[in-house]
Amino acid sequence: MKIARSLQAIAAVAAVGLLASACGNSLDAESSGGAASSAPSAAGSAAASAAPAAAETIKVGFVSPLTGPLAGFGEPDTYIVDQMGAWFAANPIDVNGTKYNVEIIQKDSQSDAKRAGEVAGELINQDGVDVVLAHGTPDTTNPVADQCEANATPCITSDAPWQPYFFGRGGKPEAPFKYTYHFFWGLEDVAAVFQDMWGQLDTNKKVAGLFPNDPDGQAWSGAFPDLLKGNGYTVNDPGLYENGTQDFSAQISAYKKDGDQILTGVPIPPDFTNFWKQAKQQGFTPKIASVGKALLFPSSLEALGDLGNGLTSEVWWTPTYPFSSSLTGQSAAELAQGYTDATGKQWTQPIGFSEALFEVMAAALQKAGSADKEAIAAALSGLKVPTVVGNLDWSAGPVPNVAKTPLTGGQWRLTDGGQFPYEIVIVSNSLAPEIPTDGKVEPLS
Repeated sequence: MKIARSLQAIAAVAAVGLLASACGNSLDAESSGGAASSAPSAAGSAAASAAPAAAETIKVGFVSPLTGPLAGFGEPDTYIVDQMGAWFAANPIDVNGTKYNVEIIQKDSQSDAKRAGEVAGELINQDGVDVVLAHGTPDTTNPVADQCEANATPCITSDAPWQPYFFGRGGKPEAPFKYTYHFFWGLEDVAAVFQDMWGQLDTNKKVAGLFPNDPDGQAWSGAFPDLLKGNGYTVNDPGLYENGTQDFSAQISAYKKDGDQILTGVPIPPDFTNFWKQAKQQGFTPKIASVGKALLFPSSLEALGDLGNGLTSEVWWTPTYPFSSSLTGQSAAELAQGYTDATGKQWTQPIGFSEALFEVMAAALQKAGSADKEAIAAALSGLKVPTVVGNLDWSAGPVPNVAKTPLTGGQWRLTDGGQFPYEIVIVSNSLAPEIPTDGKVEPLS
């Protein structure tokens, strides 16, 4: 399905800014605060008319947090949904000679697990979608997947470690889910990447754990002590805190009392901003801070000002990934640059995974041979597909319903007059040597 000649057509449509209208995409007004798109532009109409006649339509629901504290995960999604909509308008999916047009219905989870489940139910029972795509922490993936499993609808999710996705939903390797499939890395991977970064500095191996009382925090706090102890690290966990906590004095006091020189955790971005500013004010100065979720996005670092310099995080995807889209043929670098050119914003990690959701959907439809839900679900169970985030293989585990993706570690550094205030430097590729590093870890000042 690599049809590079169509990329110019996509770019032309994107420039007009009305891609969704060119291919029948819609953004749910109630859930997102937006409205359904208006009439097609001239460029959009040209792209649609140039497409082969589609005999069938597959309806795809797309759920992510466009608003709320997890909105960083959904920030690139309107761009990706529009790009994919334009691509499918010009290139319907060929399934054994039948052309399938793709209608995408986008919904906002509002960073709320209950709402994520509700909009998934709307997509299935009111909009009549054939497949649901979702991403953006277990607060999104789990309730969406649960709705799809209950309603016998194929579901493809990402951007949540596989353990809270699979075990957090009651998954059992001997009794796998039938309709819901996921791709991402696991807690074992992020623990290994963090330790590789920590090992580049001289520390006392005492780790301060900042874990919220949510699915991610529960999973990380339960797994990290065991995952780290083999290399002599100990975790000081003063207990789970509630998302939205304003005062972190108790946690900071516990870390200082223990003499912790390393910080880790998985807070939501606004909570880490509050915590880190308070830590600096109260004299907690670890040598390295490796924090999941909160430090994934450039906007999160910009909210910290100069205080973000030197912070480290896991890196799921960068423009240097040596992979390309199985749909458009775009490289990771081209996809990232296209986003920046169209939006004026810095590339962000979910771009690649949002695109890959559509790659998996298209590959599953082709393997299934039809839009039948049972056939698509069966196709997903053993699917192998190259994507812009890596080669995905659902036959390889680590558990049924899950395919793993590469993971590296990066350090945020202030730029000297660059296009954007911060850039992330890849400093650990021990788990993914095919992805080049840009430097070594520097201690926090």
